[in-house]
Amino acid sequence: MNATRKTPPRWQGTEPALRAVQVAFDVEQAVIEAIRVAAFHENVSTSTQIRSVLGLPVADKPKRPRLTVTLSEADYALLAQRYGLSPEDRLGIKEAATRELIAFTAPALPSPASTPHRHKR
Repeated sequence: MNATRKTPPRWQGTEPALRAVQVAFDVEQAVIEAIRVAAFHENVSTSTQIRSVLGLPVADKPKRPRLTVTLSEADYALLAQRYGLSPEDRLGIKEAATRELIAFTAPALPSPASTPHRHKR
């Protein structure tokens, strides 16, 4: 990497994130579960929960709340077949997968029409 190369202006705000290092903690399953459960109850990521436990600064609200998963070429091929798309259509696969994840939550979320109304007598 050329040390004299300047960072493009649009990337300058991301320099601290580029220098950050991801750290993995090898701990017992009970610790992992406790962190995940606490993160769930606080509605934060496990990373945010770890930062909180360690007394590190955390953002008041997530910058971009999202779910992430790592997909291999084989995963893209399987999803492309599932959704009837080309394996190269990564955006189409992502959109179809997003719809499926949203549909996954549908039965768990009560709709106003399905909520029973209580009548006062």
